[in-house]
Amino acid sequence: MSETTNGAGEGPVGIDELLERVRRGYERIGPGEAYAAAEAGEALLVDIRYAALRERDGEIPGALVVERNELEWRLDPRGSHRVPEATGHEVRVVVICNEGYASSLAAASLHQLGLARATDLVGGFQAWRAAGLPVAS
Repeated sequence: MSETTNGAGEGPVGIDELLERVRRGYERIGPGEAYAAAEAGEALLVDIRYAALRERDGEIPGALVVERNELEWRLDPRGSHRVPEATGHEVRVVVICNEGYASSLAAASLHQLGLARATDLVGGFQAWRAAGLPVAS
């Protein structure tokens, strides 16, 4: 693949177009829905923010912390480095970054691993906190 194509025989795309494309592949959810799904045991919240952001802003109680650079290795149900929560491809994963951008790309990557129910949180951690949902310092 050359630097001038995106692998699909098309020219390069900007990040805004890339985000739009990957987000068409799944339904994103808001903070309230993510909280309710996690509380009901229907979703695994996965916080991919870097340690510095978690230390600065706090953490979501009960969320699995997996920094972005390890996400695919930890959530691949067939991977040798998976976390215990990666029990199968049917797990509903809600990826959470700081503002809801990197999480979209991460969710798309999880789809490529067969995690078809993976999604991300619109607005990320900042939207979670703004909604008044639980945050631990």
